[in-house]
Amino acid sequence: MTRLRLGARAVLVSVARTEGSTPRETGAWMAVLADEIIGTVGGGQLEWQAMQHARRMLAGEGGAARQRYPLGPRLGQCCGGVVYLAFEGLDGVPQAALRARLAAPLRQLAVFGAGHVGQALMRLAGDLPLALTWIDSREAPRPPLAGAHVRCEHSDPAPAAVRELPAGAHVLVMTHSHAEDLEIIAACLQRQRTAGDLGQIGLIGSRSKWAAFRTRLLARGLDEHDLRRVTCPVGVPGIQGKQPAVVALAALAQVMQAAG
Repeated sequence: MTRLRLGARAVLVSVARTEGSTPRETGAWMAVLADEIIGTVGGGQLEWQAMQHARRMLAGEGGAARQRYPLGPRLGQCCGGVVYLAFEGLDGVPQAALRARLAAPLRQLAVFGAGHVGQALMRLAGDLPLALTWIDSREAPRPPLAGAHVRCEHSDPAPAAVRELPAGAHVLVMTHSHAEDLEIIAACLQRQRTAGDLGQIGLIGSRSKWAAFRTRLLARGLDEHDLRRVTCPVGVPGIQGKQPAVVALAALAQVMQAAG
């Protein structure tokens, strides 16, 4: 759970319900402390008024536990929808319960390969709602960011880790070896055949690399329906550049699209 000091005196502001176009979704939250604001419920006048209401509660001046904010007529925000905010003092809330309530829902992403692109991807993914499994056949990689939701594994052979991935996991394959990439992709497609429980399967590389892989995978008995599950080259179209951070950004953007 982010930087909120458990046990600190604070007011938790959360989006209880929305109508129409709004800046944040139901469940988004902001904690208002005497000297700090953590999180966001959407910014602008909505957030400013919510902060003032929460600070009055912190000062012991009371205040409604639930407020309705029409964004257009009342606050002049272009979204034009309506946000219902809930306000709750955190004094006395059990820490375990608070952690569970504020934990963001995490999408599962498995990344095979701890080379330059893998490292860049992990740096970019630190603030995204992703539970990351980072796998390399050479040695267990080290997460570049403390506190990120990442589990690092050493698997040799790397394809053996595919069967242990959580259901629903998206997969990105970007190892140091084309031969290893091929075996991981094959393992993913075999799992899809038997269980059908993986998300997007992305492979770093060129169209010529994928053409070579297609030939070899078809020779192993996989078919065109199987191969359509693989995205190669991976990444959102239109993001230009081959620098590791650019490739990582395009790949993560595509994962977030698929996971949305």
